[in-house]
Order: sequence, then C-alpha cells, then structure tokens
Amino acid sequence: MATTVLLHLSGEDPVVGEVEELPAPSDTTITISNPRRRDGKDLPYLEGNVVTVVWPIHRVNFMEIMPTAEEERLIGFVRE
Repeated sequence: MATTVLLHLSGEDPVVGEVEELPAPSDTTITISNPRRRDGKDLPYLEGNVVTVVWPIHRVNFMEIMPTAEEERLIGFVRE
C-alpha cells in the first residue's frame, strides 16, 4: 500500500507523492510516484508525462507522512 508523503527539498517548493515504503536509514535515494505540488499542479521542472522520480536523500530536508483516510476517521479534530 502506497503512503502519501510531503517532501521538503533543498531550495524547492514541497513535493507531494506516494512511496511504496519509507526509506531506511541506509538508503541513498527516495522514489516518489505521481509527484506534484501541494495544490495538485504539475512540477514545472518535470516533463508532463513523468510518473516516477528518484531523488537523492541528501536533497531532502525533511519528510512529512500524511495520514490515510482511515487514520483521519480514527483521530479526528478535537477541540477543548
């Protein structure tokens, strides 16, 4: 099952995409499927028909793991 992540790359806008598995500490690259901007638009520096991108880990500042729809239902917004 693919996991949606938000990658914060050095000197670039954040990139949303899916990964099959999260990178291990020993990995040197990360493979992202369906890369896009946060608003869903295409990335301007990629061709329109690109489906998968491999970035070196040293370009990634940090990565946010987005919750799945099932997790959203389990842990909803709580206001005190």
